[in-house]
Amino acid sequence: MGDMPFRRLVEYYERIEGTSGRLDMISLLSDLFRETPAEIIDKVAYMTLGRVAPEFEDVELGLGEKLVMRAISLATGFPLERIEDKVRELGDAGSAAEWAIENRATRAFFREELTVGRVFDSLRKIAAASGRSSQDVKIRTLSGLLADAEPVEARYIVRIVMGKLRLGVRDMTLLDALAEAFLGSRGRRPALEERYNAYPDIGRIARALALGGEDALSEIRMTLGVPIRPMLAQRLKSPEEILEKMGNRFLAEFKYDGERMQVHVWPDGRVELFSRRLENITHPYPDVVASVREAVGGRAAVLDGECVGINPITGEIRPFQELMHRRRKYGVKKMMEEIPTVIYLFDLLYLDGEEYIQRPLRERRERLAEVVRESEGVKLAEGRIGEWRAEDLERYLEEAVERGTEGLMIKDLDSRYQAGVRGWSWIKLKRSYMSKMVEPVDLVVVGAFYGRGRRAGKYGALLLAAYDPETDSFKTVCKMGTGFSDEELDALPEMLADFRLDHRHPSVVSNIEADVWFTPARVLEVIGDEITLSPVHTCAWGRVKEGAGLAIRFPRFTGRWRTDKSPQDATTEEEILEMYREQLRAISDEG
Repeated sequence: MGDMPFRRLVEYYERIEGTSGRLDMISLLSDLFRETPAEIIDKVAYMTLGRVAPEFEDVELGLGEKLVMRAISLATGFPLERIEDKVRELGDAGSAAEWAIENRATRAFFREELTVGRVFDSLRKIAAASGRSSQDVKIRTLSGLLADAEPVEARYIVRIVMGKLRLGVRDMTLLDALAEAFLGSRGRRPALEERYNAYPDIGRIARALALGGEDALSEIRMTLGVPIRPMLAQRLKSPEEILEKMGNRFLAEFKYDGERMQVHVWPDGRVELFSRRLENITHPYPDVVASVREAVGGRAAVLDGECVGINPITGEIRPFQELMHRRRKYGVKKMMEEIPTVIYLFDLLYLDGEEYIQRPLRERRERLAEVVRESEGVKLAEGRIGEWRAEDLERYLEEAVERGTEGLMIKDLDSRYQAGVRGWSWIKLKRSYMSKMVEPVDLVVVGAFYGRGRRAGKYGALLLAAYDPETDSFKTVCKMGTGFSDEELDALPEMLADFRLDHRHPSVVSNIEADVWFTPARVLEVIGDEITLSPVHTCAWGRVKEGAGLAIRFPRFTGRWRTDKSPQDATTEEEILEMYREQLRAISDEG
């Protein structure tokens, strides 16, 4: 079996960590993939993302800082207190491990060279350890790796174990690099992205390419237990714009304010639930599992839906923030009683061995209605298909909002399910957009600025960005310091500590120099007064006016951290641009 020295992988990590250009990062990754034996390329892909499995697999290494320090102590002979002091001094357990290996008094007479395969398999062993002796197994397995590691190898092993690799590489960047390495050009990324959207396992795709080239991708198909990336929607402000964009015949469906769930059902009754971020969230929702099992019993299916919390007294839909109390490991039964749920299913993606994502929505919806037996816990999303006039759509929007939903989803009946795509086949229609900004947006934290006065010594404002999927980059759209309580401001440094960088991340496009930079990771919800032209912010730079981008004026934190969204799920540059154009049209109409 092919393998490679772990030291060689670490050399690439050092170079990637030191680069500030995204194209340079892609070039380095492409060289790495060309050099990596096909048999272990999946392991290299996972570890480069700081993982040991695809995101949808519920695999956690489960080693906190204290256990890691014990492993470093065991491997090097330094007292635990000395290791703790070094971690505090350096601010990074990986750097402390590097120091300890470099400065240990004695070295083993025989040291086995680390390979990628050995390191990866040891990390998987750490993740798999369970039971009463699991803590000891984890510590001894890690200390065994560190005992054989060179100092710089120890740095990256510890960072991977702690989920703090800090390379800032994301799946889309790896797809660019794989396209360059195996298909000849980054321009071929769409071919990989389409397959990745339906089977989001970067390791599996890398291995298929390395072993069989592009033809091998056709063998990767939808599979129960492997969530596909969800289809997303654009937004428009009015029924008139909807009719102009979609024609007058379509499905108008209630848009529920809950947690997006992709439901996988096996014929034997097994059910797994995945979030829009592809995390396995089955454990906190045993009521959803039981209801779906009853509703789709005996079939193999993948369904898309929205789970909402219900007030058990009034039957009304509860706010999204309250439903998020269900996302906990313990006290599940108590929370299930306090916040019962209903899942509203709106799409069928797979049934009894057949993919449905290429079939038109009208067929998917018809089959969904045939497959699902509705109950108190499982319902089909309410909607109407018809010939629509603007006034009829406005009334239906009002009805949807009155019923406790966010508004409507407008869907093209002929559209296929475009996994991972935010296209115009689905359009969100919420309460009217005015010349001022009414609809909140989800932005990514990419930097911070130190405060003054009573905020001295803490972050006074965050630098926020929208996502550009075309370039897999984040473009700044505002600085925000309003809407936080004093307690929230105090918590920001610790909350963002794992993502802190000493330089701007290669995927961040900014004309502003932040005091602190972060790997794009955390998403929060922002509302503002309006969207304006900006001489400094890079969102939609040059697309409205030469030498200017777009910015959110007077942005305010709504209090909602979007833990259900990945950075790639944030509001896009195109959405910000469209919202700005809507404002101009609204102002023109008012005039």
